[in-house]
Amino acid sequence: MDSKRLIIFIALSFSILLLWQEYFAPKPAAKPAVTQQASTAASNSDTPAAASNVAQPADSSLSRGQRITVTTDLVKAEIDTTGGDLRSLQLLKHDAAEDASKPFELFTDKGAHLYVAQTGLVSAGNAALPTHKTVFSAEKTAYTLQGDKVEIKLTAPEANGVKVSKVYTFHKGSYLIDVRYDIVNAGTTPLTSTAYFRLLRDGKAPQGESRFAQTFTGPAVYTTEGTFQKVAFSDLDKGKAEYVKNSDNGWVAMLQHYFMSAWILKPLDGKSVCANAQACTFQLEPKNGAYSAAAMVNVAPIAAGQSASVTVPLYAGPEEYNTITKVADGMAYAKDFGKVHIFASPLFWLLTKLHSMVQNWGWAIILLTLIVKAVFYPLTAASYRSMAKMKVLAPRLENLKQQYGDDRMKFQQAVMEMYKTEKVNPLGGCLPMLIQIPVFIGLYWALLASVELRQADWLYIADLARPDPFYILPALMAITMFAQTFLNPPPADPMQAKMMKIMPVAFSVMFFFFPAGLVLYWVVNNLLSITQQWYVNKNIEKARKLALQS
Repeated sequence: MDSKRLIIFIALSFSILLLWQEYFAPKPAAKPAVTQQASTAASNSDTPAAASNVAQPADSSLSRGQRITVTTDLVKAEIDTTGGDLRSLQLLKHDAAEDASKPFELFTDKGAHLYVAQTGLVSAGNAALPTHKTVFSAEKTAYTLQGDKVEIKLTAPEANGVKVSKVYTFHKGSYLIDVRYDIVNAGTTPLTSTAYFRLLRDGKAPQGESRFAQTFTGPAVYTTEGTFQKVAFSDLDKGKAEYVKNSDNGWVAMLQHYFMSAWILKPLDGKSVCANAQACTFQLEPKNGAYSAAAMVNVAPIAAGQSASVTVPLYAGPEEYNTITKVADGMAYAKDFGKVHIFASPLFWLLTKLHSMVQNWGWAIILLTLIVKAVFYPLTAASYRSMAKMKVLAPRLENLKQQYGDDRMKFQQAVMEMYKTEKVNPLGGCLPMLIQIPVFIGLYWALLASVELRQADWLYIADLARPDPFYILPALMAITMFAQTFLNPPPADPMQAKMMKIMPVAFSVMFFFFPAGLVLYWVVNNLLSITQQWYVNKNIEKARKLALQS
């Protein structure tokens, strides 16, 4: 069995599986739609319990109040006076997946999707602290970034002598939003409270997500104790979520393809908001048709007549490596490379270095492919030499088949004897290629998960993260795969030979749905493989002719 047949077999099996999932597999039951209520008066029953730090199950529907718009150089946000929730966040530098004329909307409470950021305060002794159901007041309904930052102050109704303000701070050139509570205890007794910061979203796939190129969507927790822990929505439904629940560092996030949001307990440029590991708690749980990923922060007791503040930064934006790695420890894990992170991470690092040199992601992919091909040149050369020898022996193999007819045992014995005499290892073409497969898969995920390729142009392609608009690369992919079949040793079975000619075309169909950046890598890799295999075949044939002449 030669390496090309092995790879085509694996690829064809993979494509059949994807086609089955796309068109024939039963679709999962849809999550209940999350409705919006017009009333701004709602109970606080779904706020976390301060004493136990455990959120109580309740309806996840959202009341709607007055909207406050905030516009910066990177985002346009909508804050609702009900709860002071961040209900909408448009990323102005990124196009929408389904309509490139509109900006990408990460947070939303419109239509069929729900994805918002909520915060609140709870206390066992003061039930009147503002939660995400409290109606706040604001000085203005529209804010625009003028200098380096813009602050939006929301004021909660005073209750039991406690005054609370919620302050958003948006920064120029940043997707990091500071969310601060200023608490003044004008009462007569000390105030003990817990602040919660949560992300609430439905369990649906993000808009524009392709079933041919899926990545993880769901909550994740990072701590120095447990490192990076993703939790599937299905595990939350079953109550099987496993993650570190108490820590004085890290972050809790909602991840999806290319984009993320995260509440950060310990940013790189500041101290932890938690005094110790028991002061902060992470909570991941289902919320009646939606899912919550929250951080609970125990606020130090505030004596009567005193005040305090608690700030937790929110990152909401693209998973750009050079951006998220400057926000908090472990944020690089948010670029979901799956189980091949050990291979994908260094390959992506190299890709970014190449991009810094050529300033174009398409050319950086081509250079990366050249480097990977050069590193594996000795292995692929050994594989191609074995395949070339097998091709030379193909006529003799056909003669043996005709000689022994239906006697399969004698035929196999004769074949093995021929391989032994000619010093050919039939597995020699497979083993070197098998060693490279983890790296190839790692490179696939490095390209698939890279938001840097989104809206990146190359020649006629305007967006390397979308399929080739003119299908030129998929067509070249089919041509190169078909050309490779002429360089491989032909199967002895005529039916297999025909299948080997058909499979490249069938396999290339799925590449019509793949991001152009991925197909570019495969096309360049195939062209290099064809060149190398042709060169090896030519040398083997030349050596054989010289041997016959002597």
